[in-house]
Amino acid sequence: MKRIFSYIRPYVLTILLTLGIKFTATLLELMIPRLMEYILSSGVSTAKAGDYGIIWYAGVGMVLCAGAALAFNILANRMSAITAGKITRTLRHDLFQKLEGLSSSQMDKLTTSSAVSRLTSDTYNVNQLLARLQRIGIRAPILLIGGIVMALSMDATLSLILLGTLPIISVTVLLVTKKTVPLFTKTQDIQDQIVQVCQENITGIRVIKALSKTEHERQRFNSVNEAHNATALKAALINNITGPVTNMTMNLGLTLVVLIGAFRVNSGHTSPTVIVALLQYFTMILTSTMAITRVFIMWNKGEASARRIADVLELPQDLLVEPVTDAPAPNAPHIQFSNVSFSYTGVGKNLDNLNFSLERGQTLGIWGATGSGKSTILNLLLRLYDVTEGQILLDGQDIRTIPYEDLRKKFGVVFQNDFITEGTIAHNISFFRELPPEKLEVAAQCAQAEFIAEKEGQMEAEVVVRGNNLSGGQKQRLLIARALAADPEILILDDASSALDYQTDANLRRALRENFRNTTTVVVAQRVSSLRHADLILVLEDGAVIGAGTHDALMDSCEEYRIIAQTQMGDGKEAL
Repeated sequence: MKRIFSYIRPYVLTILLTLGIKFTATLLELMIPRLMEYILSSGVSTAKAGDYGIIWYAGVGMVLCAGAALAFNILANRMSAITAGKITRTLRHDLFQKLEGLSSSQMDKLTTSSAVSRLTSDTYNVNQLLARLQRIGIRAPILLIGGIVMALSMDATLSLILLGTLPIISVTVLLVTKKTVPLFTKTQDIQDQIVQVCQENITGIRVIKALSKTEHERQRFNSVNEAHNATALKAALINNITGPVTNMTMNLGLTLVVLIGAFRVNSGHTSPTVIVALLQYFTMILTSTMAITRVFIMWNKGEASARRIADVLELPQDLLVEPVTDAPAPNAPHIQFSNVSFSYTGVGKNLDNLNFSLERGQTLGIWGATGSGKSTILNLLLRLYDVTEGQILLDGQDIRTIPYEDLRKKFGVVFQNDFITEGTIAHNISFFRELPPEKLEVAAQCAQAEFIAEKEGQMEAEVVVRGNNLSGGQKQRLLIARALAADPEILILDDASSALDYQTDANLRRALRENFRNTTTVVVAQRVSSLRHADLILVLEDGAVIGAGTHDALMDSCEEYRIIAQTQMGDGKEAL
C-alpha cells in the first residue's frame, strides 16, 4: 500500500487545496440552519413591530451561504476528479509498464486474465476511491462534527441523544468493513476468471462454433459468473446492513429528540425555534453519516483493488542483467548451448543436459512430439526464462550478461501463436520500427508474400483485427516478412510454415539461403521437408536429445526420425 501512496504524494498540495475548499463550503452549509433559527427567534418578533431588517439580512446571508457553498462544492468536485484522473493515469501507466517488464515465469503465475482485470477494474476502483475521498471524505466528517458542535451549543441535553446513537453506527461500520474486505478481494479474483473465460471464448470462437460447443461454453461462463454473483451478493448484503442500521438508529434518535424536545418546550427549557434548527442539524448529521458509510464501502473495494495493484508493482525485478566476468572466447560459435537444463515448475526437467553449437549463418532444425521441449529451447534462447543449469552463449558471451535491448535486437521471430494487429500490411511488417519501405519490400519478397501485390493499395492495404481478412498462409508469410525486415542476426521460425504448401515452403527456404546467408536460423517444424537442409537437426523426446546430426545422418542413426521422414516423404529423399 505504501507504493500506492507514493503516487498520491506529488498531488498532496492540490488535494489539500481541494479539501480546504470543501471545508469552507461545509462551514457555509452549517451556517444556514443557525441563520434560520435566528430569523425565527429574533426576526419574527421584530417583524411584528414593522422592522424587517433582521429577516432581510439573515435571509440574504442564507442565500449567499448557499450560493457560495454550491460554487465551492462544484469547484472542489472538479478538482478532485482531475486529480484522481491524473493519479490513476500514472498508476495505470506504471502498472502496464510493470506488466510489460515481467518475466514469463512471473506472468505465468499472475495469468493474463488477472493482469487485464488489475489494469482495468482495479484501477477504476482506486480512481473512484480517490475521487470520493476528496469529495465526501472531508465534507461528511465536517458536517457530522460541525452538526454535533452546533447542536450542542444550542441544546446540550437533546444533543446527547444524538451522541448516544454514534457508537452503535461506528461498531456496525467497523464490523461490516472487517467482513467485506476479504469478500471484495475474492470478488476481484473471480473476476479474473471471468476475463479468462471471455478471452478464451473470443480467441477460440471459430473452434467453439465448429465443434458445436457453444452451449458448453455458455454453461462454463454461467458457472464462473454465478460464483462471482454469489460472492458479490454476499458482500453487498453485508455492506447493506450499514444503511438500514444507520437509518433506523438516526431516525429513532430524531423521534426521541422531537418527543423529549416537546416536553422541554412545554417546561420552558428550550424553544420551538431551537427544535426546528436541531432537526435541520440532525438531518445534516444523518446525511453525513450515510455518506461516511458509502465512503467505507468504496474504501473496502478500493483497498482490495489497491492491494492487488501493489502486489504487481512490488514484484521484484526478475532476469536481471548480470555483470560480465570473462571475456568471450576467440572464434566462439555464434550460438552455443552448454549443459543446459531447465524446469518450468522446479519439479521434473523440461530440458535435460542440452549441448549444441552453431556457427554464424548455419541452420538448426528442431523436431519432436508435442511437449518434447522444442519451444522451451526458443524461450531460453530469447531469455524469456533463465536456464536452471548450464549456459547459453552468443558469440562466446553468456546471454545473461547482454542488456535486453541489445539481446532482442539480434532476433527476428515468428512464434507458433503470433498475432497481427489492425492496420496496414506495411504497419504489420515494420511493427513500429520505422523501417524504410525498401526493406519492407525485400522482406515481403523473401517471405513469398506475393499476395500483397494483388491487394488494392498493396503495402497500404488494410488488415482487420487478428488478420481475419487474410488466409492462414498469408498470415504466416506476413509474420515471416516482419521477422526478416530488420535483417536479424538470428532468425527463429517456430512452426512458421505449417500453413504453407510444400512449393512455397521450398521457395521460402531457398530465398533465405540466398538473401540471408549470414543469418543463423533456428527452425522448429513438424515437416521433415522444412528441416532436411538444416546443418544440424535435434530430435527431442521428453526434453532430452535422442538424435542429433544432418538429415542423412539421422536417417541412418535415429529410428524415430527415420519413421517420420519415411511417413512424410516416402524414402526421405524428395527433391524439395
